[in-house]
Amino acid sequence: METNATAIKDARQLGTGKFLLLGLQHMFTMFGATILVPILVNGYFEGEGLSIQVTLLCAGIGTLLFHFITKRKVPAFLGSSFAFLGGFATVANLKTGIYANMTMGEKLPYACGGIVVAGLLYVVLALIIRFVGVHKVMRYLPPVVTGPIIICIGLSLAPSAVTNASQNWLLALIAFGVVVIFNIWGKGLFKIIPILMGVVISYVCALIFNASGMTNVDGSAILDFSGVAAANYVQLQPFVFCKFDITAILVMAPIAIATMMEHVGDISAISATVDENFVSDPGLHRTLIGDGLATAFAGLVGGPANTTYGENTGVLELSRVHDPRVIRLAAVYAVVLSFSPKFAELIGSLPTAIIGGVSFILYGMISAIGVRNVVENKVDFTRSRNLIIAAVILVSGLGFSDGLTFVVGGTHITLTSIAIAAILGILLNAILPGKDYDFHDGDETGVNFGYDEHTDK
Repeated sequence: METNATAIKDARQLGTGKFLLLGLQHMFTMFGATILVPILVNGYFEGEGLSIQVTLLCAGIGTLLFHFITKRKVPAFLGSSFAFLGGFATVANLKTGIYANMTMGEKLPYACGGIVVAGLLYVVLALIIRFVGVHKVMRYLPPVVTGPIIICIGLSLAPSAVTNASQNWLLALIAFGVVVIFNIWGKGLFKIIPILMGVVISYVCALIFNASGMTNVDGSAILDFSGVAAANYVQLQPFVFCKFDITAILVMAPIAIATMMEHVGDISAISATVDENFVSDPGLHRTLIGDGLATAFAGLVGGPANTTYGENTGVLELSRVHDPRVIRLAAVYAVVLSFSPKFAELIGSLPTAIIGGVSFILYGMISAIGVRNVVENKVDFTRSRNLIIAAVILVSGLGFSDGLTFVVGGTHITLTSIAIAAILGILLNAILPGKDYDFHDGDETGVNFGYDEHTDK
């Protein structure tokens, strides 16, 4: 079996059964957050918003498209992006011009049209990178910038983990404990599917607790199967084809500025996790094109924008299975599920407390990857410039919890905290003198991720 520091690069050698379970683990990991986006957007559009079926189809096809464009090398899963939620809410509240007499369902296609344009902006940036060269671009993204950004990605998700877990701390503790037990003391197959075991065992506990009359902290039922009973077993996805209007485009498209910065951080996190320099091979331009076209496709048929998922990066670190084939299998599962509203609702009944308990580990893993990226690249924090850059990134990434909203031409644009941190980090690294890293291709050690440390300090 081909491994790298005990990491499994080819999961097929584990056997078909284990391979199928590993894909299921990644699917479960992405499911909660991915379907939460259409649920929230439906609230904005008074029940006439995004479809969970279409969302799952877009996540699956978008992931497969991303893998095809990136030469099947990057183990990334693309799920629903939360960054565009503010844009959806803004479009839903538009009451002027052509939107004055529209129903909520009539406004949705215009929001999706804005997502298509946002996805195409990824392609524009990718072409710029391809034209000027990744070397010139990555000068602005050394480990002193990408490391703290990765740390922020994990820590910024921490409140979500606590909020979800607080719905039922007992279930969250069970999910957390099972993941730890199987990851530390598990043998064979169970060693590499701790997340799946955490979900399954805690869900069985939820069934028992629910049957015995226990409730969540707020008094609500632990499990709600009403949606499962009402859903059909098989049904085609209710596509909503996009429409274009400059107002909606100006609301949705600028958000791509933020998500493109997050994309760079996510690709850096995945590279650090699996000890591969994906910025060079297959190249940042390819990952951007893959993410952008997946987002454009989703908007075209009425789905939410896609983004690389940090949760799945956490699974890569925890399971040590780095085979992109496993991610593609999870994408196939998502596509299949998109044809079954009943099965989708069944998985959607997974208590948020379980997701919270698992997320305690996954989100922390992401931040730990960022710390490792800084340590292994030997970022010198005795240098004032490096301290300043890292400090500003961390404070911005964690301090702007609600992002930063400003108005351009009457349109409200919101930058997420990660986008703010990335922009400030890049600017400071470009402005402050004394750079101590250069980007290069062909890192043979698998540790330094494309950077050489200057010796003339």
